[in-house]
Amino acid sequence: MAILTEGKYAADFVVSEAAGSRSRDAITIAQSGSLEPGAVLGKVTATDKFVALDPAAATGEEVAAGLLRSPVDATAADISAVAILRDAEVNGAELVWPDGITAEQQATAIIELAALGIIVR
Repeated sequence: MAILTEGKYAADFVVSEAAGSRSRDAITIAQSGSLEPGAVLGKVTATDKFVALDPAAATGEEVAAGLLRSPVDATAADISAVAILRDAEVNGAELVWPDGITAEQQATAIIELAALGIIVR
């Protein structure tokens, strides 16, 4: 019998969020590749576009700025998306962190998310 593996679903990582859709905003993901729901995002200061968090960068994306709500494929071009940018509780085990992130960098990002009102449980 074949084993089936389910992928991630939109907002699987959200435990609770503010009333209505106050926790969410429409954003632009810069051309960069595919991202899964729960990806920790950074925001490029010069363009106001979001990308996967990159703790080694120095152009804004080194600071956690939100969490991607649904999967996107920005391989070919910038793409519109929805992100959790404020006032939510999320399941830390469901977040998607960049490869190679250290425990210290992850802890810093969790503090940065908390400053936005996004509490990682």
